[in-house]
Amino acid sequence: MPLNVLILGGSSEASALAGMLAGDTRFAAVLSLAGRTARPAPSRLTTRTGGFGGAEGLADYLHAHEVDALVVATHPFAAQMRINAAAAVRRRPTRLLVIDRPVWTPQASDRWTVAPDMAAAAEALGPTPRRVLLTVGRQELQPFIDAPHHAYLVRSIDPPDRLPANAALILARGPFSEAEERQLMLDHKVQVLVTKNAGGAATEAKLLAARTLGLEVVVVARRPLPDLENLDASVAPDAPATLTWLEHQASSTTERGV
Repeated sequence: MPLNVLILGGSSEASALAGMLAGDTRFAAVLSLAGRTARPAPSRLTTRTGGFGGAEGLADYLHAHEVDALVVATHPFAAQMRINAAAAVRRRPTRLLVIDRPVWTPQASDRWTVAPDMAAAAEALGPTPRRVLLTVGRQELQPFIDAPHHAYLVRSIDPPDRLPANAALILARGPFSEAEERQLMLDHKVQVLVTKNAGGAATEAKLLAARTLGLEVVVVARRPLPDLENLDASVAPDAPATLTWLEHQASSTTERGV
């Protein structure tokens, strides 16, 4: 029998993994999306949209659908979903893998300020008006709305409910090349970039462009992983490593005759 897999998606790794699993008869995989993006990238896997109702609801889903392996492939900043996943498998023991892409680290020439959260990032911009490129997501803008003396260029996949008073909006879905990011910064006379430390190669081009232009960058730090102690849990950096883990789970299940 195929291995029943639930993928909590929302990242480029989730999309890549879904493509790898589509049509593979060793797996019966479902991709779950929170529904925060109005136009998610299409997937060939069976897809469900919406929340589970917290950790208890996710545990109920794992039980009802006899999930053999849970893959947490959410965005690295979807901290609550990671916490809920760990809590759910404590309620309903299930093999768990969390995709945790490596964080970005500054080079000697970089002009980084690391902020613990979005409010600190807005404060780090200082009192002097500046031209700021915001790539933090449409739901993280309130601290910048509260700092209206800066001129913002907001890039988002979907329109935010509310923008800072002095802001221009670009609706676009990456990935973008370093040349595209550099030209965007030049065209809009950007002085500082604000971004989350999402890690990985897919959105790193903006950091490379800022480095080339010598711009300041305010980087919001990522929260640590939830406690995975005493769980049947693993961590992988990307989709290929996750596929290797799933292949091992499928083969070990077959060997046990489950």
